[in-house]
Amino acid sequence: FKLKHGHYFTLNGDEIKFYNWYNLKEKIKENKKITNKEYRSLLSNSVKIRLRSDVPLGISLSGGIDSSALTSLVFHDFNRSKLQTFSATYKKGTWADESEFVDCYKNLIKNMHYITPDADSFYKDFEKFIYAQGEPVASIGPYAQFKVMELASNKVKVTLDGQGADELLAGYHYFFGSYFKELLYNFKFLTLFSEVFCYLSKHRSIDAIKFMLFYIMPKNLKTLSAGKISPYIKKDFIKKWKDVSTIEMDLYSPKSLNDSLIDHFEYKLEHLLKWDDLNSMNFSIESRVPFMDHNLVEDTLALAPNYKITNATTKYILRESIKDILPEKIYNRIDKKGFSTPSDEWFKSDKFKKYINNLLNSNSFKKRGFFNVDQCKSIYANHVKGQTNATKDIWKWINLELWFRKYID
Repeated sequence: FKLKHGHYFTLNGDEIKFYNWYNLKEKIKENKKITNKEYRSLLSNSVKIRLRSDVPLGISLSGGIDSSALTSLVFHDFNRSKLQTFSATYKKGTWADESEFVDCYKNLIKNMHYITPDADSFYKDFEKFIYAQGEPVASIGPYAQFKVMELASNKVKVTLDGQGADELLAGYHYFFGSYFKELLYNFKFLTLFSEVFCYLSKHRSIDAIKFMLFYIMPKNLKTLSAGKISPYIKKDFIKKWKDVSTIEMDLYSPKSLNDSLIDHFEYKLEHLLKWDDLNSMNFSIESRVPFMDHNLVEDTLALAPNYKITNATTKYILRESIKDILPEKIYNRIDKKGFSTPSDEWFKSDKFKKYINNLLNSNSFKKRGFFNVDQCKSIYANHVKGQTNATKDIWKWINLELWFRKYID
């Protein structure tokens, strides 16, 4: 069996008993109404508590709306004029570079610090990063945070981080799919049409519709489609575990947008918070997450969907509640990056080409039984040629193999 959050256990001889001391769903009173002023007060109170520190404090500033919201609140509402921020930026024009948004604060904040990870630094660091995490990490995104914490460690001992706002306020694009499904199943066709039209117009994508269709699929089709998405995974491995895995029901079968958000709190957010904690503690920093204050979480999750998504714009109430202090360029952002990296180019560097080809040809990788090695080689060759972007897949091969070598073999 599996336990959700908020449990403890007692051990009496050979008898183990589990007890539930906190149940998130029981704390949420659906369809709560709140004003922008009240929401800002909730968030400000959470930030105020987490500003208490006897040591230097800073903010991990990615350029996204979450970390920018914290930065604006700390600077404007709490008059921290000597605030320090820490950001990862890249070469101008690189898809992962968010310096144009981070630099919105240049005229306000004097103590802004930057680090620029690249292929060489990642090649030097990736084994240390894997070992610091202690278990496979799904993407290279947390590495950017790893480097930000390294940068911050020379200046502060406490940081504020925007982690959790995406799960509270539907920041990821697949949450549009949850919302569309809810509107469809509740026969709210006019709102559905309006939101889909706005989504297509603003985002120039049909991803949200694909997610909605995926959520509607029966479990067996979802499992089958996963094999199509990752064709390099051996079919017998998928077959062996397809009836054991519960991820399709836990995360990918939401009844509503709010249910989807709660499911992410129960089954996914814990991983992000753990990566955050391991990155920060690796450099002896305490990372605090104001969006995770239980009062803010309970009240936000209770809000109707339109507080989170309106006119195909996510985090609606957050944007509106701090509109007066948030830089306009950031207020108007509709894309989602966070601490990302241009690792698609990194894996094309000479050092990584040699390393990855050696890994794919190693006996240990071939014997794991998870991947079709020939398929992996073909995918990587196409990646190097620029015919596809297989960054996430390549990283999973590297991360899993090194994790096995370090902790299992």
